Amino acid sequence: VQLQASGGGLVQAGGSLRLSCAASGRTFSTYAMGWFRQAPGKEREFVAAISWSGNTYYADSVKGRFTISIDNAKNTVYLQMNSLNPEDAAVYSCAAADTRDIARILISSYEYPYWGQGTKVTVSS
Repeated sequence: VQLQASGGGLVQAGGSLRLSCAASGRTFSTYAMGWFRQAPGKEREFVAAISWSGNTYYADSVKGRFTISIDNAKNTVYLQMNSLNPEDAAVYSCAAADTRDIARILISSYEYPYWGQGTKVTVSS
């Protein structure tokens, strides 16, 4: 399985970006997907996750500003990021995992065997 993330870039504080992550290759019948980010000198942290059925979960730091969504027909997950601030600047990576439970949300990076390359988000103040 290959995951291709895109959509990062430079944005001013208060602006918006939408990240996309498309899965290809041996895709899953049902799966969970998530977004993680890592800023320079910091540990990778959980951002948002979604189950195959559309259940979502967010880190407190992005709740109310970010929205994760999934298009099962396209094997693609999106992360709409609004009201960005400099603390959101990081390399964002998407991840995927097979799940039999269509409602299951995975929030630990250890639960995801498949990872895409990161896409960099820079927020200017």
